[in-house]
Formats: sequence, structure tokens, C-alpha cells
Amino acid sequence: MITRRTCLQAIAAAGLSACLAAASLAQAPSFDHLREVRVEVSGDAKTHVFRAWVADTPQARVRGLMDVYELPPDRAMLFRYELPQFASFWMKNTYIPLDLMFIAPDGRIVNIVENARPLSLALLKSTAPVTQVLEVAGGTAARLGIRPGHTLETVEAASGD
Repeated sequence: MITRRTCLQAIAAAGLSACLAAASLAQAPSFDHLREVRVEVSGDAKTHVFRAWVADTPQARVRGLMDVYELPPDRAMLFRYELPQFASFWMKNTYIPLDLMFIAPDGRIVNIVENARPLSLALLKSTAPVTQVLEVAGGTAARLGIRPGHTLETVEAASGD
């Protein structure tokens, strides 16, 4: 079983790629208990679709994508807040780079943190009050041309996609 300590030792000894290779043998956490939605990010006459797990409880938001070692390009986690707020995240126990899209109450992306460094304790913050944050695999925003000003819309049932 891969533990935090053995992973950190692997990073120190051989770099992150060795840790990720070893960790891929470990069992990925299950998100079966979380609801899924279809997320559409639109802008520049293009729409990109993701299937997102919804983290809308304090426990789910704290857990996030910790201990995940891979994230398919069409998957995401959508953090939701009842009231607009300045949101901040860190990458503690997160082993893959992520893009974080901070979403205003009107659905507009206000800022994006791209390729957040795995295992970092640096705070990743919204630049304005948000009600949602979408996490996708690192590099996705650049690859798809997603940028601030684009919009996010959710379809509550993700089944059948």
C-alpha cells in the first residue's frame, strides 16, 4: 500500500514520476457517494463537456481530489458553495497537477489557476467571490482554450452522457 510517507520518500529519491508510477498500483478513492452532473464550459463559439462529481458538503470539499493518481480528460470535480465567497485551495495529498476554474455566481469564470503543483501547501485563491470551483486535469484549460470570461453551466443529471 502506498502511504503519504512512502510517496514523499519516492519524490525525494526519484521525483514525482516515480511516485505516480508506484501509486498507480494503489486503489483509487471511490466517489460513488457523490452526485454527478454534466458541466458545460462555453466560450469562443466552443463548448467543452465534463462529467463532474459534486462536492457540496464540508466533508466532500475538504476531501476533494486528494489521493487521486489520475483523472481522465472528461472528468472533473465541482465544488459548490451556498453563498458567494473568496475560495482558496491547496494541493495537500493531491498527486496530480490540476487546473482550478473559479466561477462567479453568474456562471462566469473569474480566474484560473493552471497546473497547480502536486503536494503543495501554497494557497490557490479566487480573485473574486465565487459559488463554484471546477477542478480538471492539469493543462486542460490551455489545451481547450478555456479562459476567464468563459461560462460554466451544469445539467443536474449526468447519466446518459
